[in-house]
Order: sequence, then C-alpha cells, then structure tokens
Amino acid sequence: MIELRKALLKDIPSMQSLVVSKVSDGTILLRSDDEVATNIRSYMVALDEDKIIGYMALHIHSPRLGEIRSLIVKEEYRGKKIGKKLVKSAISEANDLGLEEVLVLTYLPDFFKKLLFNEIDKSDIPEHKIWADCIKCLHFPICDEISLVYKV
Repeated sequence: MIELRKALLKDIPSMQSLVVSKVSDGTILLRSDDEVATNIRSYMVALDEDKIIGYMALHIHSPRLGEIRSLIVKEEYRGKKIGKKLVKSAISEANDLGLEEVLVLTYLPDFFKKLLFNEIDKSDIPEHKIWADCIKCLHFPICDEISLVYKV
C-alpha cells in the first residue's frame, strides 16, 4: 500500500537518488542536500513499504502563492496515481495554509490540467522566482517549461 508522509532528513539520500537522471537531462532542477535539508518541511514523500518511490515539495513564495517543485515518481510506479496523490496533498496543504494559488513549471502540462491547473503566461511568474530558481536551470534563459496555476 502506498502511503504519503512528510519527508525526514534521513530521506534525503533516497530522494536525491530518484532525481539523478532527471537533473542531468534538465527536467528537474538540481537542489543540493543542504538546500533540501533547509526546506525539508516543504517535502512530502510517497512510500511503498518504507521505500521512497516519489516526492514533491510545496514551496511558499508569498502569503498568496505556493509552488509545486521537484515532483518525481520512480519509473516503475508511474501510472498508478502516485503523482496525483502527491499533488492533491500539496493542494490540500495550500488550502490549509490559506494560499490562493499554486504554481507549477512543467514539461507535463496535461497531467496538471487533469488536476484543474490552468496555463498562464510566464510573465505572470514572480520575478524573485526567476532569479532564485530559474537562473540555475540548464535551459535558462530559454525556458521551454509550461507554467500553470491552480486556484485554491
């Protein structure tokens, strides 16, 4: 049975091992162990019998805006609604926190559109997001990700 729980510091090596190939191809932004540790409270992991098979983070940008980051599910578990569970947990947490919107930048817009995210223009993304995160991307400044937002 697949379970979700908040990430723990001891989970970082397993989390990082899941994203190696996606970081090298530029699909997921590289985050150091220290950066993950600093933000560990924003991460949710999916487990299959205590083995981490996926995770994502809900990062808070402002009192009204959060962002889903680093959504990943181990390849052999894809198509089993684990990503959907992780996103729904982020939306639930965003609602509990009182956020108005949840942003995502993705190469899989159809996945998020099925979860009622709507495409937005990249010019609507907060500038501090661009300079804090996007500048570290392999594709910067030519961003080919699709930006979407969910109205909480």
